[in-house]
Amino acid sequence: MKSGIHLNASGAGFSIQALSDAPELQFLVFLICLCVYFSILLGNLMIVTIILANPRLHIPMYILLMNLSAADIIYASNILPNLMSITVTKNNAVTFIACMTQMYIYIALTCTEVLLLEVMAYDRYVAICHPLQYVLLMSIRHCAGLAIAAWTFSFLISIGHAVLISKQSFCGSHLIDHFYCDISPLLKLTCSDTFDVEIMNYIEGVLVTFNAFVLTIVSYMFIISTILKIKSSEGRRKAFSTCSSHLTCVIIFYGTLFVLYMRPSSSYSAERDKFFSLLSGVLIPLLNPVIYSLKNQQFKIGFKNLSNKILNSSF
Repeated sequence: MKSGIHLNASGAGFSIQALSDAPELQFLVFLICLCVYFSILLGNLMIVTIILANPRLHIPMYILLMNLSAADIIYASNILPNLMSITVTKNNAVTFIACMTQMYIYIALTCTEVLLLEVMAYDRYVAICHPLQYVLLMSIRHCAGLAIAAWTFSFLISIGHAVLISKQSFCGSHLIDHFYCDISPLLKLTCSDTFDVEIMNYIEGVLVTFNAFVLTIVSYMFIISTILKIKSSEGRRKAFSTCSSHLTCVIIFYGTLFVLYMRPSSSYSAERDKFFSLLSGVLIPLLNPVIYSLKNQQFKIGFKNLSNKILNSSF
């Protein structure tokens, strides 16, 4: 066993390395984080507001998108405000409880997004492959039930990770070489056997991430097969446009997720994980509103109507 300071629930906390130690870069890091966080909030809140304000968008596809935007807002709020605080105050200390809570929320929201993306893929599969049964298979009630199940299951299954890691003994340096409390950098600080945590990581990875990924891929195999059978090129274009935004988000999300977590902790690289964590935790919530609204005519109409209402109420 390594010698050093042992940290547990009743002891001291940790220190967060953040993104840069260079004093001349601190203001730039803060400014970038502030702009990114503001953009994430603005973009995702705009999606939520437009969907709520437009009765025409009260359909499963947009209700699921609203849930995804809500998850993205919480996702970014769990990381960026604390990172900005560290950058400004130079106080990078974090209590044990705060660190475990941040890690738990991050894991739970990652699972939530995985399941929401899977349900969205199923929604597109039913809409394109079984359009006559869409109202029956994806009613508002079914959609709401699936969304609630995704949130509930994710926050319940993530408790296992939080409990196992909170029971670890941390020794030596208490500096987390990351910009938030995540599984891999925390395991680098422990002097306990991490076998149980890694088993939990793979079980959750297979049970949630891998199964959801496979089901999403299978859904798109059927979707693409059905689209290719459409005789008119205009019909194929319209059918593909209804799922192209979701497919783009799936590729970006799973690409970063597999790099981050589907590997043993012995291959952990701080710089690589920081980069891909930025993609997963910051870039994806930033891009989702752009990807989903850029070519969506319903959103353009909804945004125009909402803007007109705001302007008319101001005068």
